[in-house]
Amino acid sequence: MLAGLLAGLLASGFAWLLGEPQVDLAISFEEHMHQMAGEAPEPELVSRAVQSTAGLLTGVVVYGCALGGIFALAFAYAYGRFGRLSPRGMATVLAVAGFVTLILVPQIKYPANPPSIGDPETIGSRTALYFTMIALSVITAVAALSTGRQLTRRFGAWNCAIMAGAAYLVVIAAGMLILPPVDEVPAEFSATTLWNFRLASLGIEMVLWTTLGLTFGILAERQFTAKSGSGARIARSAG
Repeated sequence: MLAGLLAGLLASGFAWLLGEPQVDLAISFEEHMHQMAGEAPEPELVSRAVQSTAGLLTGVVVYGCALGGIFALAFAYAYGRFGRLSPRGMATVLAVAGFVTLILVPQIKYPANPPSIGDPETIGSRTALYFTMIALSVITAVAALSTGRQLTRRFGAWNCAIMAGAAYLVVIAAGMLILPPVDEVPAEFSATTLWNFRLASLGIEMVLWTTLGLTFGILAERQFTAKSGSGARIARSAG
């Protein structure tokens, strides 16, 4: 959770620098569209200043801490079961796998959209489709990894890794083709703002997962080194 805290702090800084300006542009577009339609702007329950500072920091840091706790549980299960990776190596692999399966792949099919995009009446169906894509990605990755491990003795670790990766890509490609698209971006909305917002969204997650994997790996390796050193001292004393 300490690693998640640091990751959340860095990610919130990234979001404030690169993400919030795109949100402001999207909100300006929404306000302009309301004015063109002669509609009154919706009242702010929380001021934009609070949303972009304390609210952003609180949300991302809490998310980072929670993710750090889940990451620790995944590390405890995976360490020692997948080759002879060091604590740093295992943490790095988990961080890359988590980012790809939970963030990158789902957002390729259903990328993040800024405010003012999307029909409020379809938010339920859009959310369901996004989480369906996440579930498909995770289940396929687990199944491919499990099958690859079972076939390692027969085909070798390298060949099984290639086959598992290929199987994952085939299933994900099929799922993306089957699941319906979501295209609710207004024609008047700036393509540049949309692109920058989506890049910033991926960048926030990349900073979060990269910091989490590297920091957790360093802390875990220190813990393992300290324990092994203590064990060696006890053994020498007993001898």
